[in-house]
Amino acid sequence: MNGDGVTILVENLRKSYGSIKAVDGLSFKVYEGEVYSLLGPNGAGKTTTVEIVEGLRKPDGGRVRVLGMDPWHSQADIRQTVGIMPQDFRFVERINPEEAIRFYCTIFGVADRSKELLELVELDDVRNVYFQNLSGGQKQKLGICLALVNNPKVVFLDEPTTGLDPRARRRIWKLIRQLKEEGRTIILTTHYLEEAEMLADRVGIVSRGKMIVEGTPKEIIEKMGKGKRLLVSRDEKLSEYIGKELKLESTLENGLISAHVNSNSDVIDILSFVDRNNIPISTLQLREDTLEDIFVDLVGKEEE
Repeated sequence: MNGDGVTILVENLRKSYGSIKAVDGLSFKVYEGEVYSLLGPNGAGKTTTVEIVEGLRKPDGGRVRVLGMDPWHSQADIRQTVGIMPQDFRFVERINPEEAIRFYCTIFGVADRSKELLELVELDDVRNVYFQNLSGGQKQKLGICLALVNNPKVVFLDEPTTGLDPRARRRIWKLIRQLKEEGRTIILTTHYLEEAEMLADRVGIVSRGKMIVEGTPKEIIEKMGKGKRLLVSRDEKLSEYIGKELKLESTLENGLISAHVNSNSDVIDILSFVDRNNIPISTLQLREDTLEDIFVDLVGKEEE
Protein backbone atom coordinates (compact mmCIF):
# COMPACT_ATOMS: atom_id res chain seq x y z
CA MET A 1 0.00 0.00 0.00
CA ASN A 2 1.20 3.53 -0.78
CA GLY A 3 1.88 6.08 1.92
CA ASP A 4 -1.18 8.06 0.82
CA GLY A 5 -3.50 5.17 1.71
CA VAL A 6 -3.98 3.94 -1.85
CA THR A 7 -4.69 0.19 -1.79
CA ILE A 8 -5.44 -0.23 -5.51
CA LEU A 9 -3.95 1.93 -8.25
CA VAL A 10 -5.07 1.69 -11.88
CA GLU A 11 -3.46 4.04 -14.42
CA ASN A 12 -4.25 4.23 -18.14
CA LEU A 13 -5.30 0.56 -18.23
CA ARG A 14 -5.78 -0.92 -21.70
CA LYS A 15 -7.00 -4.28 -22.92
CA SER A 16 -8.24 -5.25 -26.39
CA TYR A 17 -9.66 -8.38 -27.94
CA GLY A 18 -8.87 -8.09 -31.61
CA SER A 19 -10.29 -4.76 -32.77
CA ILE A 20 -12.52 -4.41 -29.69
CA LYS A 21 -11.19 -2.13 -26.95
CA ALA A 22 -12.58 -3.69 -23.78
CA VAL A 23 -10.65 -1.29 -21.52
CA ASP A 24 -9.52 1.99 -23.04
CA GLY A 25 -7.25 4.11 -20.84
CA LEU A 26 -9.09 3.50 -17.56
CA SER A 27 -7.71 5.08 -14.36
CA PHE A 28 -8.91 5.06 -10.74
CA LYS A 29 -7.72 4.64 -7.16
CA VAL A 30 -9.21 2.72 -4.26
CA TYR A 31 -8.26 3.75 -0.74
CA GLU A 32 -7.70 1.60 2.33
CA GLY A 33 -10.89 0.59 4.12
CA GLU A 34 -13.36 1.92 1.56
CA VAL A 35 -16.07 0.24 -0.47
CA TYR A 36 -15.53 1.12 -4.12
CA SER A 37 -18.22 0.16 -6.62
CA LEU A 38 -17.47 -0.21 -10.31
CA LEU A 39 -20.63 0.31 -12.36
CA GLY A 40 -21.43 0.05 -16.03
CA PRO A 41 -23.67 -1.67 -18.59
CA ASN A 42 -22.87 -5.13 -19.96
CA GLY A 43 -19.80 -4.93 -22.17
CA ALA A 44 -18.53 -1.74 -20.51
CA GLY A 45 -15.24 -3.37 -19.46
CA LYS A 46 -15.98 -3.88 -15.74
CA THR A 47 -15.34 -7.62 -15.65
CA THR A 48 -12.13 -7.37 -17.69
CA THR A 49 -10.89 -4.56 -15.44
CA VAL A 50 -11.61 -6.48 -12.25
CA GLU A 51 -9.99 -9.65 -13.62
CA ILE A 52 -6.83 -7.68 -14.46
CA VAL A 53 -6.74 -6.14 -10.98
CA GLU A 54 -7.23 -9.62 -9.48
CA GLY A 55 -4.27 -10.91 -11.50
CA LEU A 56 -6.41 -13.27 -13.59
CA ARG A 57 -5.87 -11.49 -16.90
CA LYS A 58 -2.83 -9.78 -18.43
CA PRO A 59 -3.28 -6.14 -19.51
CA ASP A 60 -2.07 -4.80 -22.84
CA GLY A 61 -0.83 -1.60 -21.26
CA GLY A 62 -1.06 0.74 -18.31
CA ARG A 63 -0.11 0.25 -14.68
CA VAL A 64 -1.89 -1.70 -11.94
CA ARG A 65 -0.85 -2.05 -8.31
CA VAL A 66 -2.65 -3.90 -5.50
CA LEU A 67 -1.09 -3.34 -2.08
CA GLY A 68 1.97 -2.11 -3.97
CA MET A 69 2.27 -5.30 -6.07
CA ASP A 70 1.79 -5.91 -9.79
CA PRO A 71 -1.04 -8.48 -9.74
CA TRP A 72 0.02 -10.21 -12.97
CA HIS A 73 3.67 -10.68 -11.98
CA SER A 74 2.98 -11.32 -8.27
CA GLN A 75 0.07 -13.72 -8.50
CA ALA A 76 1.18 -16.00 -5.66
CA ASP A 77 1.63 -13.08 -3.26
CA ILE A 78 -1.65 -11.49 -4.35
CA ARG A 79 -3.53 -14.74 -3.65
CA GLN A 80 -2.38 -14.57 -0.04
CA THR A 81 -3.66 -11.04 0.55
CA VAL A 82 -6.88 -10.73 -1.47
CA GLY A 83 -10.19 -12.59 -1.38
CA ILE A 84 -12.29 -13.16 -4.49
CA MET A 85 -15.95 -14.01 -4.81
CA PRO A 86 -16.63 -14.55 -8.54
CA GLN A 87 -19.84 -13.70 -10.32
CA ASP A 88 -22.44 -16.50 -10.27
CA PHE A 89 -20.64 -18.38 -7.49
CA ARG A 90 -20.88 -22.18 -7.77
CA PHE A 91 -19.38 -25.01 -5.72
CA VAL A 92 -19.37 -28.82 -5.43
CA GLU A 93 -23.01 -29.84 -4.95
CA ARG A 94 -22.46 -32.56 -2.34
CA ILE A 95 -20.22 -30.70 0.10
CA ASN A 96 -21.40 -28.69 3.07
CA PRO A 97 -20.26 -25.22 4.19
CA GLU A 98 -18.07 -26.52 7.02
CA GLU A 99 -16.27 -28.94 4.68
CA ALA A 100 -15.87 -26.24 2.04
CA ILE A 101 -14.22 -23.83 4.49
CA ARG A 102 -11.89 -26.51 5.85
CA PHE A 103 -10.91 -27.41 2.28
CA TYR A 104 -10.04 -23.78 1.51
CA CYS A 105 -8.12 -23.48 4.78
CA THR A 106 -6.01 -26.43 3.69
CA ILE A 107 -5.34 -24.79 0.31
CA PHE A 108 -4.18 -21.57 1.96
CA GLY A 109 -2.26 -23.39 4.68
CA VAL A 110 -4.12 -21.73 7.56
CA ALA A 111 -5.70 -23.14 10.70
CA ASP A 112 -9.35 -24.25 10.57
CA ARG A 113 -11.51 -21.10 10.60
CA SER A 114 -14.84 -22.81 9.88
CA LYS A 115 -16.49 -22.03 13.24
CA GLU A 116 -15.44 -18.35 13.17
CA LEU A 117 -16.45 -17.76 9.55
CA LEU A 118 -19.75 -19.65 9.73
CA GLU A 119 -20.77 -17.48 12.66
CA LEU A 120 -19.67 -14.32 10.84
CA VAL A 121 -21.88 -15.00 7.81
CA GLU A 122 -24.68 -16.57 9.89
CA LEU A 123 -24.41 -20.03 8.32
CA ASP A 124 -23.69 -21.99 11.50
CA ASP A 125 -27.23 -23.43 11.46
CA VAL A 126 -26.66 -24.97 7.98
CA ARG A 127 -23.03 -25.99 8.45
CA ASN A 128 -23.87 -29.61 7.55
CA VAL A 129 -26.30 -28.93 4.67
CA TYR A 130 -25.12 -29.84 1.16
CA PHE A 131 -24.40 -26.89 -1.13
CA GLN A 132 -27.14 -28.06 -3.54
CA ASN A 133 -29.74 -27.68 -0.77
CA LEU A 134 -28.76 -24.19 0.38
CA SER A 135 -30.92 -21.19 -0.54
CA GLY A 136 -29.63 -18.62 -3.01
CA GLY A 137 -28.73 -16.22 -0.23
CA GLN A 138 -26.93 -18.94 1.74
CA LYS A 139 -24.88 -19.90 -1.32
CA GLN A 140 -23.83 -16.27 -1.83
CA LYS A 141 -22.88 -16.02 1.85
CA LEU A 142 -20.73 -19.12 1.48
CA GLY A 143 -19.04 -17.53 -1.53
CA ILE A 144 -18.18 -14.48 0.57
CA CYS A 145 -17.10 -16.76 3.42
CA LEU A 146 -14.61 -18.63 1.21
CA ALA A 147 -13.23 -15.29 0.00
CA LEU A 148 -12.38 -14.51 3.65
CA VAL A 149 -10.54 -17.74 4.53
CA ASN A 150 -7.09 -16.17 4.08
CA ASN A 151 -8.12 -13.09 6.14
CA PRO A 152 -7.63 -10.77 3.13
CA LYS A 153 -6.99 -7.05 3.27
CA VAL A 154 -8.81 -6.60 -0.07
CA VAL A 155 -12.06 -8.37 -1.03
CA PHE A 156 -13.50 -8.52 -4.56
CA LEU A 157 -17.27 -9.11 -4.66
CA ASP A 158 -18.64 -9.58 -8.19
CA GLU A 159 -22.43 -9.28 -8.30
CA PRO A 160 -22.87 -10.75 -4.79
CA THR A 161 -26.66 -10.27 -4.66
CA THR A 162 -27.69 -11.10 -8.23
CA GLY A 163 -30.84 -13.21 -8.31
CA LEU A 164 -31.60 -12.83 -4.59
CA ASP A 165 -34.90 -11.65 -3.15
CA PRO A 166 -34.92 -8.27 -1.34
CA ARG A 167 -34.66 -9.84 2.12
CA ALA A 168 -31.64 -11.96 1.18
CA ARG A 169 -30.02 -8.97 -0.53
CA ARG A 170 -30.25 -6.91 2.65
CA ARG A 171 -28.61 -9.69 4.63
CA ILE A 172 -25.67 -9.59 2.23
CA TRP A 173 -25.58 -5.78 2.59
CA LYS A 174 -25.31 -6.22 6.36
CA LEU A 175 -22.37 -8.58 5.87
CA ILE A 176 -20.59 -6.18 3.49
CA ARG A 177 -20.95 -3.39 6.07
CA GLN A 178 -19.44 -5.70 8.68
CA LEU A 179 -16.43 -6.34 6.41
CA LYS A 180 -15.96 -2.60 5.96
CA GLU A 181 -16.11 -2.05 9.73
CA GLU A 182 -13.27 -4.56 10.05
CA GLY A 183 -11.14 -2.24 7.91
CA ARG A 184 -11.13 -4.31 4.73
CA THR A 185 -11.03 -2.68 1.30
CA ILE A 186 -13.93 -3.91 -0.86
CA ILE A 187 -14.35 -3.77 -4.63
CA LEU A 188 -18.03 -4.24 -5.43
CA THR A 189 -19.42 -4.74 -8.90
CA THR A 190 -23.20 -4.73 -9.11
CA HIS A 191 -26.11 -4.20 -11.48
CA TYR A 192 -28.20 -2.81 -8.62
CA LEU A 193 -27.66 0.95 -8.50
CA GLU A 194 -29.54 1.17 -5.21
CA GLU A 195 -27.00 -1.27 -3.78
CA ALA A 196 -24.06 0.89 -4.84
CA GLU A 197 -25.75 4.01 -3.49
CA MET A 198 -26.37 2.31 -0.14
CA LEU A 199 -22.98 0.61 0.33
CA ALA A 200 -20.25 2.38 -1.63
CA ASP A 201 -18.06 5.18 -0.33
CA ARG A 202 -17.23 6.00 -3.95
CA VAL A 203 -18.38 4.73 -7.33
CA GLY A 204 -16.90 4.76 -10.81
CA ILE A 205 -19.23 4.57 -13.80
CA VAL A 206 -17.61 2.93 -16.82
CA SER A 207 -18.82 2.89 -20.42
CA ARG A 208 -16.99 1.56 -23.48
CA GLY A 209 -13.90 0.90 -21.41
CA LYS A 210 -13.57 4.48 -20.16
CA MET A 211 -14.35 6.12 -16.83
CA ILE A 212 -17.12 8.65 -17.45
CA VAL A 213 -17.69 9.85 -13.88
CA GLU A 214 -16.33 9.05 -10.42
CA GLY A 215 -17.07 10.23 -6.88
CA THR A 216 -19.25 9.57 -3.87
CA PRO A 217 -22.89 8.78 -4.73
CA LYS A 218 -23.89 12.11 -3.17
CA GLU A 219 -21.29 14.05 -5.19
CA ILE A 220 -22.38 12.44 -8.45
CA ILE A 221 -26.06 13.09 -7.78
CA GLU A 222 -25.39 16.74 -6.83
CA LYS A 223 -23.09 17.29 -9.82
CA MET A 224 -24.92 15.36 -12.53
CA GLY A 225 -28.50 15.32 -11.25
CA LYS A 226 -31.19 17.53 -12.67
CA GLY A 227 -33.34 17.96 -9.59
CA LYS A 228 -36.79 16.44 -9.43
CA ARG A 229 -38.45 13.90 -11.68
CA LEU A 230 -42.13 13.37 -12.25
CA LEU A 231 -43.03 9.76 -12.99
CA VAL A 232 -46.36 9.41 -14.73
CA SER A 233 -48.19 6.71 -16.67
CA ARG A 234 -47.11 6.41 -20.29
CA ASP A 235 -49.21 8.23 -22.88
CA GLU A 236 -48.03 9.32 -26.34
CA LYS A 237 -49.99 12.57 -26.32
CA LEU A 238 -48.69 13.50 -22.88
CA SER A 239 -45.11 12.60 -23.82
CA GLU A 240 -45.32 14.87 -26.87
CA TYR A 241 -46.70 17.72 -24.76
CA ILE A 242 -43.91 17.42 -22.19
CA GLY A 243 -41.21 17.50 -24.85
CA LYS A 244 -42.56 19.93 -27.46
CA GLU A 245 -44.68 22.33 -25.43
CA LEU A 246 -42.95 22.38 -22.05
CA LYS A 247 -39.46 21.72 -23.50
CA LEU A 248 -38.66 19.28 -20.69
CA GLU A 249 -36.33 16.30 -20.96
CA SER A 250 -38.03 12.96 -20.48
CA THR A 251 -37.25 9.27 -20.83
CA LEU A 252 -39.15 6.01 -20.45
CA GLU A 253 -38.50 4.27 -17.13
CA ASN A 254 -40.13 0.91 -16.42
CA GLY A 255 -43.01 1.77 -18.72
CA LEU A 256 -43.48 5.24 -17.20
CA ILE A 257 -42.71 8.73 -18.48
CA SER A 258 -39.86 10.14 -16.37
CA ALA A 259 -39.77 13.92 -16.86
CA HIS A 260 -37.28 16.38 -15.38
CA VAL A 261 -39.28 19.22 -13.85
CA ASN A 262 -37.76 22.60 -13.04
CA SER A 263 -40.48 23.94 -10.78
CA ASN A 264 -43.91 23.26 -9.31
CA SER A 265 -45.45 25.10 -12.26
CA ASP A 266 -44.16 22.35 -14.59
CA VAL A 267 -45.94 19.76 -12.46
CA ILE A 268 -49.15 21.83 -12.47
CA ASP A 269 -48.97 22.24 -16.26
CA ILE A 270 -48.60 18.49 -16.74
CA LEU A 271 -51.46 17.66 -14.39
CA SER A 272 -53.68 20.27 -16.02
CA PHE A 273 -52.96 18.77 -19.45
CA VAL A 274 -53.83 15.31 -18.13
CA ASP A 275 -57.11 16.63 -16.72
CA ARG A 276 -58.10 18.59 -19.86
CA ASN A 277 -57.50 15.61 -22.11
CA ASN A 278 -59.02 12.97 -19.81
CA ILE A 279 -55.80 10.93 -19.90
CA PRO A 280 -56.09 7.88 -17.61
CA ILE A 281 -53.30 7.94 -14.99
CA SER A 282 -52.54 4.99 -12.72
CA THR A 283 -49.11 6.17 -11.52
CA LEU A 284 -48.00 9.62 -10.41
CA GLN A 285 -44.84 10.16 -8.38
CA LEU A 286 -42.54 13.13 -7.73
CA ARG A 287 -39.03 12.35 -6.44
CA GLU A 288 -35.42 13.50 -6.37
CA ASP A 289 -32.82 12.11 -8.76
CA THR A 290 -31.11 8.88 -7.68
CA LEU A 291 -27.79 7.34 -8.68
CA GLU A 292 -29.72 5.04 -11.00
CA ASP A 293 -31.22 8.05 -12.80
CA ILE A 294 -27.73 9.51 -13.33
CA PHE A 295 -26.41 6.16 -14.51
CA VAL A 296 -29.19 5.71 -17.07
CA ASP A 297 -28.70 9.26 -18.38
CA LEU A 298 -24.91 9.03 -18.63
CA VAL A 299 -24.72 5.58 -20.16
CA GLY A 300 -27.55 6.42 -22.56
CA LYS A 301 -25.65 9.45 -23.85
CA GLU A 302 -22.41 7.46 -24.19
CA GLU A 303 -24.16 4.80 -26.26
CA GLU A 304 -25.97 7.20 -28.59
